[in-house]
Amino acid sequence: MKQMTKSLALIAAASGVVLGVLTPMSASADSRTPALKWTKCEGGGLDPRQQCATVSVPMDYADPDGPKIEIAVSRIRAENPDARRGALLLIPGGPGGDSMNDPSRKGQKLPQKVRDAYDLIGFAPRGMAPSTAVDCGLEHRDLARTTLLPWPSPDGSVDANMAAAKRVSEACARNGGELIRHISTLNEARDLDRVRAALGERKVSAWGVSYGTYVADAYLKLFPRRTDRVVLDSNDNADPVLAERAWVAAYEWGAEDNFPEFAKWASAPGNPDRLADTAAEVRPLFLELAARLDREPIPWPGANPEELNGNVLRQTMLDSFYDPDDYPALAKLILAAQKGTVPPAPAGPPEAVLQNVTAVGAATICNDGDWPSDPAVYVKGVAESRAKYPLTGGMPRNAMVCAAWPWEPKEAPVHVSDRGPSNILMVQNERDVATPLAGALKLREALGRRAVMVLNDSTGHDAYLDNGTACGDAIVSRFLATGARPARDVHCR
Repeated sequence: MKQMTKSLALIAAASGVVLGVLTPMSASADSRTPALKWTKCEGGGLDPRQQCATVSVPMDYADPDGPKIEIAVSRIRAENPDARRGALLLIPGGPGGDSMNDPSRKGQKLPQKVRDAYDLIGFAPRGMAPSTAVDCGLEHRDLARTTLLPWPSPDGSVDANMAAAKRVSEACARNGGELIRHISTLNEARDLDRVRAALGERKVSAWGVSYGTYVADAYLKLFPRRTDRVVLDSNDNADPVLAERAWVAAYEWGAEDNFPEFAKWASAPGNPDRLADTAAEVRPLFLELAARLDREPIPWPGANPEELNGNVLRQTMLDSFYDPDDYPALAKLILAAQKGTVPPAPAGPPEAVLQNVTAVGAATICNDGDWPSDPAVYVKGVAESRAKYPLTGGMPRNAMVCAAWPWEPKEAPVHVSDRGPSNILMVQNERDVATPLAGALKLREALGRRAVMVLNDSTGHDAYLDNGTACGDAIVSRFLATGARPARDVHCR
């Protein structure tokens, strides 16, 4: 499942921690983390070699001897023991994603030399089932994609968004338990160091994707000398102040970067889902249809919400831009809406899964960084965004649940720096709706000499072994297998 919300920063609360100063609370993890007990994994369709285990970690790292929670971990061993180098953490996107099945699935796309060299390690971050899980018990309407990302009303009003933020925050405070206050990016990084220790590894390598790049940034900040080879794939802007607010705002650029590619595809002769004769006609067609659906939504039984309105169309646009293979879904919806009809309602995950994903996503984003509570901030931002970036209708600068979150962040967002080992390879697509190039370049600048970037002339989210280039894939694979890294940034066309 692709996660459309991203997250940042950290809720750590170490004893003696001053806001903005990060202390590796699990520095003694090696001596206090017991070895893992591996068993057969539950679930179907998994590689029979995959094993599962759990690691006990503090719920609150400021109270390491207090209540514990469980972190679920999975593994497929290195395929050539003689060539084994260590463990490769598969760090998922999100927040609200997990990589428990990745050793069996995504990990098997890795070339043989990489699979020979590493134990492939997946995990479910704190709060995500099958780890100790959280659930806010939200109303069905608050699980809608157009509620979770803060699309304003057709007239630009943010009143409904502020009301939703209050409902969701109150539900999380009521039903989320103590754990929801301790879900954060920094604590996920600390949990990963407990996993490292339980694996018996002095150092770990990592492949972080999307939000996983921020988790890797946090690990690199807390435990720089415990990292081996680190791949950052589809990179979030590690803004040291705005945290996830910068990620949501980045959809403005992401949509603009990607729409021309969709327009070329949607106007190509021979396309069964062709929308227009020329690429130049597709943008006004989309904007006019979205405005019409703002005024006259089409009933859509079984969907959430049960209507196709302008914001649902805009959200479908963003979702489809994650992977060009999903362009037909957007085009078919546009063609149906032009006729006043809708396709069958899209299938989604079970509601229990949505509840869990939403609770972890909200907790991470809100515990990681501070969000304004004054509606006027969002009114101003939405108006500016709607005028400058009409494709995204003001959503990127609007109020998420964090505008009413009942707790203050316990730590400042991660501050990425150029101090530390030079062992990072970034891979980034030029046209990425969720983690656009503009933000990735800010991370590249912050890392300085520690990193080299591979920039793909490609479209879509998830670059390595997915929507990137053969050139980029080869460079990343060689780095993981041998440690060889280009001397300078590379542009793969």
